[in-house]
Amino acid sequence: MAVHGGDRMVTVPPSGASDGQEELESNLQSQLSSLQSRVEELELENKRLVTLIASCQCSIKEGNCIAPVVSDLRSWDSTEQGEGANKVRSTIDCEAVSHEKGNEEEIGGSKLESKERPHADLPFSNRQVKTIKSCSKRYIALKVVYFGQRYYGFASEATSEPTVEAEIFKALERTRILVGGRQESNYYRCGRTDRGVSSTGQVISLLVRSNLKGDEGNASMTDSKPEIDYVRVLNRVLPRDIRISGWSPVPTDFTARFSCLSREYKYMFWKGCFNIEKMREGAQKFVGEHDFRNFCKMDAANVRNYRRHITSFDIFYTNQRSSDDELWEMRIRGSAFLWHQVRCMVAVLFLIGEGFESPEIVDTLLDTNKIRRKPQYNMASELPLILRSCQFKDVTFSCSSDANRALIEHLKNEYHNYMLQAAIFREALDCLCSSEDGSVEFERKKRGHVPLVLRQTEPSYEERLAKLKIKLSS
Repeated sequence: MAVHGGDRMVTVPPSGASDGQEELESNLQSQLSSLQSRVEELELENKRLVTLIASCQCSIKEGNCIAPVVSDLRSWDSTEQGEGANKVRSTIDCEAVSHEKGNEEEIGGSKLESKERPHADLPFSNRQVKTIKSCSKRYIALKVVYFGQRYYGFASEATSEPTVEAEIFKALERTRILVGGRQESNYYRCGRTDRGVSSTGQVISLLVRSNLKGDEGNASMTDSKPEIDYVRVLNRVLPRDIRISGWSPVPTDFTARFSCLSREYKYMFWKGCFNIEKMREGAQKFVGEHDFRNFCKMDAANVRNYRRHITSFDIFYTNQRSSDDELWEMRIRGSAFLWHQVRCMVAVLFLIGEGFESPEIVDTLLDTNKIRRKPQYNMASELPLILRSCQFKDVTFSCSSDANRALIEHLKNEYHNYMLQAAIFREALDCLCSSEDGSVEFERKKRGHVPLVLRQTEPSYEERLAKLKIKLSS
């Protein structure tokens, strides 16, 4: 005979087995007690889930009522509550509340699960989650430091991966700071650096989640709840060669690209045999407003005006030496720059410093009536180029003391690691120098040089534009 108890079935011996009746009753009593205890546990779990749903600030608001969810939860029987608890967790996305242990990310004192949620593969519209409109959000600017040696440029539109921008958006999504997608965030970047180029002052602006009350960048600073520590939270998940160094609230009409007043680049180089005075003379000829079409990569599809204003172009000694050589740097500041403009200007100055061209070549190339097509020449290397800073009106970047300490400690560790690597290269170089000769002097061979004005030229802007029109019409 079979006796059903809750969700379990107990087999009872035939009636003739009277000698085991007492043992049977004892077993039944024990199983019933166990079932009753299990029911009590599930009822407690039921109450906890109901309380969690009712108190969660990100409960379903716009058109999705919470009452049916609670009603369904209460109506489940004891055999379904274990599975039901998982279903409730999969339908609720409480960004600021987490009772789970394990790998978590902290945001403004609250904990977020960084593990994949059970409903992550479901369409956003089919999930009962806190809608974007019900979030508190604000418009901010972030200052970004990155070392570009292993990246294919900053912008994620690059043909290859990885890019700095793509890594930043991965971090924004992982920490749940991003509101909606990239399009909804009103995202802008100050500049798009090339492959291998680094930055200590890149700036991006976008709409992000906030702990403060308000909407669309109008978060109330009087809220007693602390704001999300954007710098610390993002730096915990970003790659080691990308860091956020500060953030600032900005008005909703601010854009990192068009609100920028000026940008400053730095290019570092070893002096070697360069004539610094001649290079400085040529550099000063760039200052002012000029047509720089002979000092950039032509982009006929997106650029029609090649006039840019350079406010300063200086060359400094950095007080750093290696063996018998000196480290120098160029600092170029302007309102905006064309594609590859800095690297092209530096390349021409290197030709001047080597004595292959005179400083007057800058005047010649800037005169587009004389030189209507850019001569072909190699750009300077991208690795020593740094986007040093971007200037804005009434924007002050800051970060918490904890985030600042962590950032400084991280950069110091990275610096020491690279210094150790440099010491290894120095050791290898010393091993190549025999003790008898002392050092090896490398004679620089005078290579054949074709003057820039006599070189083969690239297609002009008009020719590129006509070719582009033909391509689009075909």
